Amino acid sequence: MAKQQKILLVDRDTDFLDWARNQLQSTKTKVFVESSSDRGYKTFCLEEPDLVMAEMNLHPFSGMDLLAKIRKHSPNAMVILTSAFGTTQSVIEAMKMGAFDFVRKEQLPFNLKVVADAALQAAAELRAANTFTPQMTVEQHRDEIVGQSEAMQQVFKMIGRVAGSDAAVMVTGESGSGKELVACAIHNYSARSNKNFLAINCAAIPENLLESELFGHEKGAFTGAATQRIGRFEQCDKGTLFLDEIGEMPLQVQSKILRVLQEGEFSRVGGNQTLHADVRIVCATNKNLEDEVSKKTFREDLFYRLNVVRIHIPPLRQRVEDIRLLAEYFLQRIANQKHRPPLKLSEDAIRVLEAYPWPGNVRELENTLQRAAVLATADILLPKDIPLGQISTDPSAPSKSGDATIDSKDHAIETLFHIAAADASLPLLPWIEREFTLRAIQKTGDNQVRAAKLLGITRATLRKRLDRNTTLSKTSEE
Repeated sequence: MAKQQKILLVDRDTDFLDWARNQLQSTKTKVFVESSSDRGYKTFCLEEPDLVMAEMNLHPFSGMDLLAKIRKHSPNAMVILTSAFGTTQSVIEAMKMGAFDFVRKEQLPFNLKVVADAALQAAAELRAANTFTPQMTVEQHRDEIVGQSEAMQQVFKMIGRVAGSDAAVMVTGESGSGKELVACAIHNYSARSNKNFLAINCAAIPENLLESELFGHEKGAFTGAATQRIGRFEQCDKGTLFLDEIGEMPLQVQSKILRVLQEGEFSRVGGNQTLHADVRIVCATNKNLEDEVSKKTFREDLFYRLNVVRIHIPPLRQRVEDIRLLAEYFLQRIANQKHRPPLKLSEDAIRVLEAYPWPGNVRELENTLQRAAVLATADILLPKDIPLGQISTDPSAPSKSGDATIDSKDHAIETLFHIAAADASLPLLPWIEREFTLRAIQKTGDNQVRAAKLLGITRATLRKRLDRNTTLSKTSEE
């Protein structure tokens, strides 16, 4: 007869405990329930359950502290933390400390049994393999990754899992999605956090200077090398080096990077001395490196060295539920920088933001709100205050979103229809007329003659539009 599995539930909500016990109890599974963290820990030590599911907000000590005590007592213990409000920091720290999962309570009615069964299966596999997971300590760090969507929760969990190791990490995602923030978080939650974190964009440095930037050079190594230069690897010893746009790195430099990863040694440009550095590499790319390997533009052996763990950041259009949170975060940060109260977003403005496809991802959202904050004339941002689709000052320049290239005119039309769908307070054509009229006035410095010429209308028609738009603005504000 198979051994009966044990599950311990610790939660202050007795109704939840009754419901969860009914969901999980069976002839094969025995469920224990406790409503306080101290009694939960005592029951854990007495019964040695296969799985603990604990709420974050417990007394007399928190669910995170309960996790730490349980993992100290039994390093292989399976613990799932639950919370109605899981912050970025709490999710990462929980995973770093060895939690099996971190689940938002709103998700439990749909997948409580699925999550519990997965943890019990993992516990059985650990017992069979007799593996050991070392305890990791919690370190507090200020974090700027924002997101409550399920997609970002998975990113936070991966950060927590990899932070405690020295494995190379490859972060993938579209431009502007926040790859450097993920790299920085991995460093901040690692044992290297008290050492340097340095970032270098491989695409932004000319090929003939990239090698010197990474490895340094000796005096006189090439024309213009008037002094010795210490490279990023030396500066980053015992720390973390973030190589952004790794797919743009020339093959010659790739060979030296491979040697550092394999042997931990390198030489400065123009030098004979062998130097050593203990550097953790986190790299990022928005290219498909598998394709680059097949085209022989990226070394296959280096790819496998860098691609030990991969974390993919989804584009902002695939996590619309994060847009409000991000927008409020950026407005608060702008207010802190300017030492003033934060601007607020009207519900119509939020709907406009959520309807827009954000080809530039989080970076575009931040820049859009910075422009809106500069031009704002009131403390509440309305849809008319949100300057969407102004990524490039060159109207002929295409806008990129992942691997797809969208023609700028098509993109502008798509944006207009997204806004119209999100805000039905004004018909589309009057809205376009008003926006184009106001933009023409702004672009020409309030010169009505030049603005009328730019719009292809007479000055008298322009004046009528301005009068009509003033009336519309007053009506919408009322």
